[in-house]
Amino acid sequence: MNLNTLREERQQWLSWKNIAPLRALLKDLPSVSDVSIALGDTLTFTTPALPQEAFQHIKETAWALRPWRKGPFDFFGLFVDTEWRSYLKYNLLEPHINLEGKIVGDIGCNNGYYLFRMLSQNPKKLVGFDPSALYKTQFDFLNHFANTSITFELLGVEHLPWYEHRFDVLFCLGVLYHRSDPISTLKALAKGLNEGGELFLDTFMIDGEAPVALCPGKSYSKIPNIYHIPTVNALRNWGEKAGFSSMDVLDIVPTNTQEQRKTEWILGESLENFLHPDDPAKTVEGYPAPKRLYVKFLR
Repeated sequence: MNLNTLREERQQWLSWKNIAPLRALLKDLPSVSDVSIALGDTLTFTTPALPQEAFQHIKETAWALRPWRKGPFDFFGLFVDTEWRSYLKYNLLEPHINLEGKIVGDIGCNNGYYLFRMLSQNPKKLVGFDPSALYKTQFDFLNHFANTSITFELLGVEHLPWYEHRFDVLFCLGVLYHRSDPISTLKALAKGLNEGGELFLDTFMIDGEAPVALCPGKSYSKIPNIYHIPTVNALRNWGEKAGFSSMDVLDIVPTNTQEQRKTEWILGESLENFLHPDDPAKTVEGYPAPKRLYVKFLR
């Protein structure tokens, strides 16, 4: 696989008719000097002085880039209240990770919120993989002010085995259940790691001791592309078949409206619309309500 050719082809995605106007807004973003970034729960950008006209341009561009899924962010006083309070996930994982001097990848990185949070651990290199032209554009908006060395690739997990280098640590958060072949996906992740490397992964899960998975019908929580929702033991077996030497369970957390909810910064519905109106322990389709399993795989 020639990744450079693929990169060139995917760069053309940024000229799609729904993305091109957003790219034009990015080109016209004002330069902001003396920017400081607080890498806390809210990624906060500040500067000693920002003209009102520049702030208004930033606000209009951020609004045009909706929906904002991962975050939140504060751009010079503009609070972007994203659908997900992503710091809840990151803060759950942070005690288990050590990224100092390591080559780190985030697969399905969305707009890069987690990558920016990881900067505080001084990794050697940070690379995000996501094939979404919108999320790439949101990342470029963020990095216009942050000016980091984070690399964003318009690539997916399937390209990891052909990437130009391997990783010491990979994150794959909220991706596995979107893949029709979870074992092939885990194999690609394993091939992307150096020997002894770590994979931090979360996925929807179902309760039970048997190594089985729920295979939803047309949708799960109104999400159409959900294929397999495993028990803990099913995921462990998938990891073993994919070549991982061990799997440690870090936590199991039901998704709630403190973490995911509708705000003015998204378009459409959110978790409160995905649960059964008479029984929040079930999805609208009658399946068990979303519950997330957090694990660490060792290569």
